[in-house]
Amino acid sequence: MNVMRFDTRQQMGLGQHMKLAPRMIQSMEILQLPLAALQERIEQELEKNVALELVEPGEGDVREDGGGIDVADTEREFVAGEGAEDFNRLAELESRYRDVWDGDDYGASKPSASAGDRDRKMDAMANTAGRGLSLAAQLEEQWRFIDAPENQARTGRRLIEYVDDDGLLDTDLDTIFEQGRELDIEEWSLELLGRTLDRLQRILDPPGLMARSKQESLLLQIDAIVEHEGDEDGGWTDAAVLIGEHFEDLIENRLPKIAKDAEMPLERVQTAKAIMRRLTLWPGRELVNADSSVVIPDVMVEYESETDTYVAALADGVVPPLRINPQVEGMKKDKSLAEGDRGFIDQAVRDATWLIDAVNQRTNTLLRVVRVVLDRQREFFDHGPQFLKPLPMTEVADQLGVHVATVSRAVSEKWIQTPRGMYPLRRFFSGGRESEEGGEKSWEAIKAILQEIVEAEDKLKPLSDQKLADALKEKGVEIARRTVVKYREQLGIPPARRRKIHG
Repeated sequence: MNVMRFDTRQQMGLGQHMKLAPRMIQSMEILQLPLAALQERIEQELEKNVALELVEPGEGDVREDGGGIDVADTEREFVAGEGAEDFNRLAELESRYRDVWDGDDYGASKPSASAGDRDRKMDAMANTAGRGLSLAAQLEEQWRFIDAPENQARTGRRLIEYVDDDGLLDTDLDTIFEQGRELDIEEWSLELLGRTLDRLQRILDPPGLMARSKQESLLLQIDAIVEHEGDEDGGWTDAAVLIGEHFEDLIENRLPKIAKDAEMPLERVQTAKAIMRRLTLWPGRELVNADSSVVIPDVMVEYESETDTYVAALADGVVPPLRINPQVEGMKKDKSLAEGDRGFIDQAVRDATWLIDAVNQRTNTLLRVVRVVLDRQREFFDHGPQFLKPLPMTEVADQLGVHVATVSRAVSEKWIQTPRGMYPLRRFFSGGRESEEGGEKSWEAIKAILQEIVEAEDKLKPLSDQKLADALKEKGVEIARRTVVKYREQLGIPPARRRKIHG
C-alpha cells in the first residue's frame, strides 16, 4: 500500500507540473518576442478572448501586478541553481507543446510524426512565407516541422537566432558556441553546431539560407538546383567551379583570367556566368515582406547630464495596458450559468491572466538585463563601439539570479536605441580577449577598430591582411592574420587589391 501511495503522489505531482507547463511556456515565448510581434500577439488575444480587454485612458484601475499574480513568483522557475532542472524540463515541454499551446486545448496530445506526415509537413513549410513574420520566425516555423533529436532541435533554433536580413549567418560558430555554453543543451559542441548548421542549410527553403558567406550561399543554391533538375550539360558544375575557386575574379568580371586559370574555354565561362542569374545573393529577402523588415526598438536609452548616467526605458508605450474584463470575471460567481459556460469563462479568465502575467514578466526581465548592459558597457555609450567589453550571458544570468536561457530569450531579436544609434541588443554580449594594456576588448570592439583602420588607410596603398594585423597590434590587439581575414569578410571589407584606387 505504501508503494501504491507513493506512485499516486508521483502521478499527481506530474499532473501538476503538466498543468503549470503551458503558463510557463507562454511566459518564455512572450519574453522572446520583439515589440512588433508582441503587439500583434496582443491584438490576436484581444480578438479571441472575451475576458481580456484594454484599459482606456483615464480609467486607472489596472492591476499592475498582472491580475494578482506576483511577477517574482513567475520568475521562480527561471532562476539559476536549484531551478535549473525545472527549466530544463520546461524547455523540453516547450518543444513538445509549441504546436498546441495557443489556448484551445492545453492538454491535447499530439501524434508523433511518421513517414506519412512528411508531405503535409513539407506543404506547411512551403506555406510559411509571406505572412508578415520576421525572417527568423519563418525559419523557426520551417524547422519545427523537421524530425530531429531534442538537442539538435534546440541547437537549430539557437542558430536561427543569428540569421541576418539577407538570410545568412552573421556570427561565426566559435562565438555562437561560447555564447551558448550554459544553455544546458545536451552534448553542446562545435561538432553539434556544425552538424545542425549543415542540416539547416540543406532543409530550409529557399536554398542558400544560413550560409556563412555569400559564396557558400551561392554554392548551396547550385546544389539544390542540381539535386532537383540535374546537370546534363554541365553548366552548373562549371558555375560551381567559378564560384568555389575563382570567386574574387568572378566578382571583378575577369572572365579571360578565369578561363586561363580554370583551363576552361571562355565560352563555357560565359555560359556558366549567364545561368547564375537564377541565383540570389540575398535568399532571406524572398521570405520577408517589405513592411515586416522595419526595425522597432524595444528599449530606448538616453543620457541624463545632471546625474551623468544612462537611463533605459522600454519602448512599450504602444503596447496597451491590459486587464481582466470585470463583467466577465464577475460571471464566474453566477450560479445560474451552465457548467459548460462556467468552464468557458474560467478558461478565458485563466488565459487572460496568464497573458498579462507573461507581458509583465517580459517587461521586468528585459529591463533588468538592459540595466546590467548599461552598467557593464558604459564605455561603449561614452566613446563608441571600439570600447565594447566582453560580456558573456552567463555573467549577466549569475548577476540577476536567473537561468542563462532567460537572458538569451530576453535579448533575442530585440533592438536598443541609443545616443550612438540603434543596435541589436545581442551585440552587447560577446566573448573577447585581453589587450596588451591588460584591458579586455570584445570581438565586436576589435571589428570596430579594424573598420576604423581600413577607413583611415591610404587607398593608393591599402593594407594587406598581415599589415592590418600589425596595425591592430599597435593598438593593443594581437590577433592572427587568418582572424583578420575572418573579421574583414564578416564586415564586408574586400581584400587589399580590391580596395586599391588607381591614381
